[in-house]
Amino acid sequence: MNRPGQPPDGPPDNPGDGPSGGDDDYGYVFDDSFVRAAPIQEYSASERTATEHAPAVRDRPPPAAERTGPRLTRQVLVLAALLTVAFLIAVYLGISPPGQTQSGPPPRPARMSLVPLAPAQAVRPADPDRPFDATPAAQYATGAAGINLPGAHATPHFDESQVIAALSTAKEYLVHSSLSPEVLAGREERAVRLLVDPAQADQFDAALRRPAADGLHAATGWLVRLDPAHAVLAAPDIRVQGVLDYAETGPGTLEITTDHTFVYAVRPASDPEADPSLMVVRRALRLSFDRDALRAHQLELLTSRTEAGPLPCSTPTSAHLRPLLAGEKAPAGRPPATDPYARENGGAVCGTLAEPRPAGSGGAGRRADASGGAGPSATAGDPGAVR
Repeated sequence: MNRPGQPPDGPPDNPGDGPSGGDDDYGYVFDDSFVRAAPIQEYSASERTATEHAPAVRDRPPPAAERTGPRLTRQVLVLAALLTVAFLIAVYLGISPPGQTQSGPPPRPARMSLVPLAPAQAVRPADPDRPFDATPAAQYATGAAGINLPGAHATPHFDESQVIAALSTAKEYLVHSSLSPEVLAGREERAVRLLVDPAQADQFDAALRRPAADGLHAATGWLVRLDPAHAVLAAPDIRVQGVLDYAETGPGTLEITTDHTFVYAVRPASDPEADPSLMVVRRALRLSFDRDALRAHQLELLTSRTEAGPLPCSTPTSAHLRPLLAGEKAPAGRPPATDPYARENGGAVCGTLAEPRPAGSGGAGRRADASGGAGPSATAGDPGAVR
């Protein structure tokens, strides 16, 4: 450490060479480095005479390193802050929350249709304790146990684990959209939406918020939903039978097809003591998966075809289902006309339910009973037959 009065660069090499020799502690006081480091500077004689009453000394500006050092430090800090903000923005924009539409090719809209099946006679009541007895649904499995996965094998571009992942996601979608009491009651749809590809999120939201019978925006194309003011589940058990299959439709696309019949015991929402009746819903779906969808545990709905009864042909079915209940009849008259020129219209197709078939008689297990008798019609097909 330098002593007081020492030059900033240290004492000279030969202090004894000064005017006073080695005994002169101030022999190097006017060393060049000391002069340069002085905070003040004496005015010259000409400068003092040029200005009256001029002070004898003036402050020296700090060295260049001192002037630029703090400024450079501030610039570095500002630059670092800007880089940090830019990085955080990039990370934020690169992460898409569930349901957010992502950039890329325009999504393929899901195509959907629902065919109501009207009963030819009054809806028969079911046994309150054993509502599925004497119907083909008595032989169906209960709930998710009725949605069985086929044996999975690798395809040319997807390994076995990826095929299993696609089948499992398809089953989960069917369970949430067809068997959940909250979804059936119209109180919740988030679990279904989370499984839908973000590219179709807008279409899903529009169908749930503003249903329309246009072949694109029917809520009942995405899920099974009762009108809560009209009918509720009379029993927690839901009988299910159907099949799933898969096929590779391109190097990067795996397609799952599902065909299931769901049989529900329902009763009037306003009368807990009323006799239950059965409603049958057959759903046939085509689901598509690419590798991104498999990783995200999501799917793209390509088509959804639903046949449901007993339903009156004249009642709208895009928002929810309003089944005919025990003792009710379908209104007389023909179903509304279908406009073949309206390409964006789902059409006003309607079928007729056949008479009930008891379980064990001709094709049991392949036909479902709606309200004691959901059979097919030649017009709409058999909602209980699994092809």
